Amino acid sequence: MSDARKLSSMDASFLYLETPEMPMQVGSMAIFRLPDDYKGDFFEEFKAMIASRLHVAPILKARLEKAPLDIDHPSWVEDDQFDIDRHIFRASLPAPHDRATLERIVGWMHAKLLNRARPLWEFYVFEGMKDNEIGLYSKMHHACIDGGAGAALTNMIYDVTPIPRQIDPPTARPKVGQEPRDIAANLLDSYQQLWRQPFDASTAAKGIDLPRSGKSDLGSILFDNAMFQIENAVKFVGNVPTMLKSVSDVIGKISDPKSRDSIASMMSPPTILNKAISSERSFAGVSIPLSSAKAIAKQAGGKLNDVVLAVSSGVVRRYLLERGALPAKSLTAGVPISLREEGNTEANNQVFGMICSIATNVDDPKTRLETIIERSTKSKEMSHPLRALMPQMQNVSMLGAPILIQILALLYSRSSLSDVLPPAANITVSNVPGPRQTLYAAGAELLHIFPVSISTHGLALNITVQSYRDQLDFGFIAGANIIPHVQELCDMVPAEFAALEAAFAPPQADVKGAAE
Repeated sequence: MSDARKLSSMDASFLYLETPEMPMQVGSMAIFRLPDDYKGDFFEEFKAMIASRLHVAPILKARLEKAPLDIDHPSWVEDDQFDIDRHIFRASLPAPHDRATLERIVGWMHAKLLNRARPLWEFYVFEGMKDNEIGLYSKMHHACIDGGAGAALTNMIYDVTPIPRQIDPPTARPKVGQEPRDIAANLLDSYQQLWRQPFDASTAAKGIDLPRSGKSDLGSILFDNAMFQIENAVKFVGNVPTMLKSVSDVIGKISDPKSRDSIASMMSPPTILNKAISSERSFAGVSIPLSSAKAIAKQAGGKLNDVVLAVSSGVVRRYLLERGALPAKSLTAGVPISLREEGNTEANNQVFGMICSIATNVDDPKTRLETIIERSTKSKEMSHPLRALMPQMQNVSMLGAPILIQILALLYSRSSLSDVLPPAANITVSNVPGPRQTLYAAGAELLHIFPVSISTHGLALNITVQSYRDQLDFGFIAGANIIPHVQELCDMVPAEFAALEAAFAPPQADVKGAAE
């Protein structure tokens, strides 16, 4: 990363919304197993391997450079004082050295803010676990990465054989800065090109590329922002027909009487989970068989995501029932949807979300899943027109917005408004597809990769799922003042999944007939 790269509005928003109670970082708790005859130092070998591959993911050596007075979004610049020993640490796991202890420590560590003076990521290696296992807790700021880019980063860290693959060293690239005369010449060329080419929607939608100073002084920031606003205006004009069609589609769906029931189902009831959170976290992980979950989805006529929602729904339903706190109206889930095109591995955020009813008011597991499939299908139909609008909304920039948003975020956090405002959703549920083949790091076999995501005010519980080999690894994280021991929810997952399997199992008579 030789040149400064300004953050998009969506990436930067994760910085502005961050408060001491609401760190905006994502990560994972990975479990490895060392070979029985292993005699080396895993920590040192892992650190050396990552150091040799840093150039594959330039974001790992990029730090934030703020704009003067926070007048504009910050930029990513290469950290010329980068030291890997400030990012990869050997951690201590107290007795009894098991996964439950590791989960408690991960919950505690995930609540700690990353140091913005350095690249925004850290790895912690926990050695000495039972059964020759190694724990790896990683965290990276959400401003750097989303689930899709995280999967690409996984490909950089892990290997498909116990012997780490050799990666070509970085090639030296000279830093070339533009002189003011070059900037002026490029600006003139872009201006002439704009007026020479025939103006049509397809041309404007692609936009124009105006020169940037790439500097961080106030004058350069004002100049670069002006260039950005011109580019956005041209691109906006080109996308007007698409945006008008999307708005028309949204209005049509909202005004359609058939959609009123779908809209009503997306309204979230207040629950004990939708309160302001503290600066502490509770974390736990659990796994279920991927092939079995896919078989249930196929039998029910739905998708894997629907099964994940059904399991999550059953767990939350049981948890609230035990406390006499289950609302009569169904809870909803905020479900992130990736906008990332296949093959796109850029380290940024390309995502929006939808609200989906999770049928917690339905007792029967089979009917609950079938209801979720119906509701999620309608939610996707309702949110589909918004996909075309999101790229236009993700990079809106206004001078002075950063400091204003940070002040508003702090006021919202300190005022506990989430305790009184109606929740947008009741829980967050995300499913990130992962590799099916066995992965390794520094010779150790990867057994599990439990996601560790974000809890926010008003959305205390986050359930993120990562598929790996033939398993779905669930990562539950919650504000510890709302759910002190999220392990209780994890312990309910096997029973809820078994209930789904039983609900969709073929009748016993059919099984006997097939055997005969």
